[in-house]
Amino acid sequence: MSTTTHHRPSPPAPWRSTFESHVSSMPSPEFIFATVAASSSSSSSPTPYVPRLRYCIYRGMWSQLPENKHNTAPKNPRVYDSDMPTFTTDVRMQKVGQLFASSAGHAAKDEQVQGSGGGGPCEAVFWVKEKGTQWRVKGTAFVVAPDIEGEKESSGVRTVKSEVGGRMRVVEGGEGKEGEWSWQRELTGHFGNCSPGMRGSWRNPPPGTPVKGEPDQDHQLAQKIEDLEDPIARSNFRVVVIKADEVEQTDISDPATARRWKYTLVADAQDGKGEWTTKELWP
Repeated sequence: MSTTTHHRPSPPAPWRSTFESHVSSMPSPEFIFATVAASSSSSSSPTPYVPRLRYCIYRGMWSQLPENKHNTAPKNPRVYDSDMPTFTTDVRMQKVGQLFASSAGHAAKDEQVQGSGGGGPCEAVFWVKEKGTQWRVKGTAFVVAPDIEGEKESSGVRTVKSEVGGRMRVVEGGEGKEGEWSWQRELTGHFGNCSPGMRGSWRNPPPGTPVKGEPDQDHQLAQKIEDLEDPIARSNFRVVVIKADEVEQTDISDPATARRWKYTLVADAQDGKGEWTTKELWP
């Protein structure tokens, strides 16, 4: 495995078990993902940034790829665990550029957002109707791209491996097997977990561009991709990892006992990992 920053082991976040139980009860694990974008000169916004939201599909916690009997991609051994939700996206979507532009590196040029990196602020909101509970996950989001493992590491790759890798913990029985785990294999595993029709979406015409005649043969709608190494689809495919710093669970299933719990990660000054604190609040 390429160099990854890992800190001392830590227990799962106190909200993790309930969150995963709730999300697993949803017919489709959809959530709203919010980023910030620079306001245009023609915008009426009094601030330099404006919110941008869209629906995404939860794809499990990073390093804990959900089981899928139809996925033929090679799987990583169970070495790591984390409390970082993931979803898949297309590098051509605006959210990717926004995560780079609002990050500490302020990458704004198109060529700067093609690889791994990002780290801009974000918030994810899940409404679990089946449990009468809303979940808000606040933090920063990082993009895992095909360059995550290679001969040369960009600053973006180093950032992802440091920031995301720093929140990955070795599971029981995984000690000594860290070198068997691969970032690239995890990325391919996420691609394989998508249906052939979903994989085909990464060969769609460029999102948000004007419709002018028929698209070229490489970029057609409703394609079904079986090849897990399809060069065009894989060049556009990305996994986004949400590094949560604060999580809120608001349970209004029973108005008489409604509560809100706020979980905050208090960073350790020495290793940057820290521990989660819990506060019970009125909803």
